[in-house]
This record gives sequence, C-alpha cells and structure tokens, in this order.
Amino acid sequence: MWNYRFLIRIDFRMIPVILGLLLISLLIVSAFSVDVGQEAYEEGFFTLEVKKQLKGFALGCAVFLFFAGFDYNKLRDWAWLFYVIMLFLLVGLFFTDAIQHVHRWYRLPIINMNFQPSEYAKLVVVITLSWFLERRRSQASSWNTAFFGSLIAGVPFLLILKQPDLGTALVLFPITLVMFYFGNVRPIVIKVMTWMGSCALIFVALIFLGIVPHEEARPYVTKVLKDYQFDRLDPNTHHQKAAATAIALGGLTGKGWRKSEFTGGGWLPAPYTDSVFPAFGEEFGFFGLLLMMVLFYALIYFSFQVTAVASDQFGRLLSAGVSVYLAMHILVNIGMMSGFLPITGVPLVLVTYGGSSILSTMTALGILQSIYSRRFMF
Repeated sequence: MWNYRFLIRIDFRMIPVILGLLLISLLIVSAFSVDVGQEAYEEGFFTLEVKKQLKGFALGCAVFLFFAGFDYNKLRDWAWLFYVIMLFLLVGLFFTDAIQHVHRWYRLPIINMNFQPSEYAKLVVVITLSWFLERRRSQASSWNTAFFGSLIAGVPFLLILKQPDLGTALVLFPITLVMFYFGNVRPIVIKVMTWMGSCALIFVALIFLGIVPHEEARPYVTKVLKDYQFDRLDPNTHHQKAAATAIALGGLTGKGWRKSEFTGGGWLPAPYTDSVFPAFGEEFGFFGLLLMMVLFYALIYFSFQVTAVASDQFGRLLSAGVSVYLAMHILVNIGMMSGFLPITGVPLVLVTYGGSSILSTMTALGILQSIYSRRFMF
C-alpha cells in the first residue's frame, strides 16, 4: 500500500517549483501580517501568521510524501467512503456557528486551525468521478453514465453554493467537463457543457470590458442569481480597483519587500489571502509576477505530463482531474485579481494563506506523484 521506494521515482522537477511558491507565500504573509500600528522593521520575519503557515507547510509536506509513496490504485476501494464523509461534512457545516457570516469552516481547537471541507470536496469529487468513469468505461456513452456522473459532481456543487461559496463551487464545473472528456462520456453532453461554460465566460467578459453595462443587466441576471451574487460581477468595486492599482504601482521591479505603500497602508483588502497576487505585484513588480507565473506554468505543465504517462484509465482520469483542479485555481484567482473575472474567493494554490488550501493542494500533488512513480506498472 505505502512503499518508500517509490519516493525515488517521483518527478523531482516538481520539488523546486513547490518550494519556490511556498517561499513566495511566506514573503507575502510576513510582509502583510505585521501588527497594526507597528513598523514593519520592528517585527521579524516570523510573525504569528507565518508560523501558522509554516505549520501548514510542514503538515503539507508530510501529506505529500505519504500520498507520493501510497498506491493510488487503493483509492478505488475508498472512493465512495470518501464521498459520503465529504457530503456529511458539507451538510454538517449548516449546523455549526457561522464564521465571517458564512458556513465554510469547522474550528479545530486542538491544533488551532480552521478546517474547510469544500477544499477537500473538489479532490474527493475527482477521485469518485475517476472511479465511476473507469467502472463505466464500457458504457461511457450511455445517458446513465452522464446522469450519475453529473449527480456525483452536482450534489457537492449545490451544498458548496449554499454556504455560500460560488467560486469554489464553480471550479467543479471545468473539472467535471474535462473528466467527462477523458472518460469518453457522450459527446453531446460535453458539447452542451462547453457551450454553457463558454456563454457564461463571454457574458462575464462583456460586463468586465464595459460592453454590457453592469446595472442594465441586473433585471435579467437577478432572475437567475441573487442580488449579492450579481454584485460580484461589478467591475468597479473597491476590491477590483484596489487590485489593479496595486499591480500598476509595482511597475517593473516593485517597491521592495515590506515597502509597499498602497497595500501596506491597508488599501488592498485581504493582501495575504485572496489578494496575494496584486500584493506580491506591488512589492516585486512585473518581474516578480513573471517569476510567479513561470512557476505556476511549470506546476501545471508537469501535472498534465502525468496524465500523458499514466499507465491505466483510473490514473489518467485522476491525474487529469487533479491537473484541472490546480489549473483552475490559478487561472481564476489571477483572472479575478487582474480585472477579468469577478472576485469570488478562490485561493491561489500554495501561495494563499490558509492550512486547508495547502493541505488539499499537497494531497493532490502527492497523488500525482504516486501516479507518475508507477507509470511503468501494468
């Protein structure tokens, strides 16, 4: 089940990429978690939030090594158990006290961390869909396969949407679409899903480009979305403008670490959670953002390479789903902070502050390495 020998067969190109992104995360968290009213130079690098982030990284590395040595084929046997537990945790959130007016986290007092089930729900959906689509391989083009596959993704989608967490819920859509494609689900289903996703993206782009005025679309869109959800499509919110301003102020080389005036002055909301991209841009400029983008490109490229070399259908589906899971978090977060998408709270993998995001991402990367290290096994 777990064999340390497979750790020497992993794709070691991924290691410096992961470490580079983790270092960027620590720099941003340290820069913008300085106590209010205290000069940055008076507080060292290891703020309270940095120590919490390091704790998350340490746990994440342990999880990564565990899943890299773990035989991913065993996940077949536990797929439905994971799925049921995930649904139980998502439903249980509505019976707990709200945190920041939403039902997204469980408080874990022993380790002093918040646990966000939706971060793991996406990964569980990938595992369960991989098991289901492999099992239905001979009947992939049947309507039953499309229906039950959509149900597997649809139930957690609705539960996460109810929290409310629109951004996290919407990440499940492209994951399901790509896995349906690799699972040879009925082509008409894939075409319809692609058409729906394309129409939604085009509509959002028209609003953010100013071609369709935001308020003129309100009477029509609010028949489908709630008012607060439609308000997120406003390209002129303070958060959207602040993110664009922070990136612009960074210029080519940036203001320097802990020297940003705009973000450091508190004008950019959530600088080390949702807004890490513009916060890093102000301090390290275009070249810093370019380095971050190169690291993310390498992360996604190496991830999809696992799909190309996977030795079986389950591994191919699993790696494709995990790769899209990582790619969508990166594209959506950078897109919303660059003014192309509405801000929905999707974390930037390995950079955003938060233990749940780190652990789920490192779990996903560990599973990818398990598939890669067993690519020559039949």
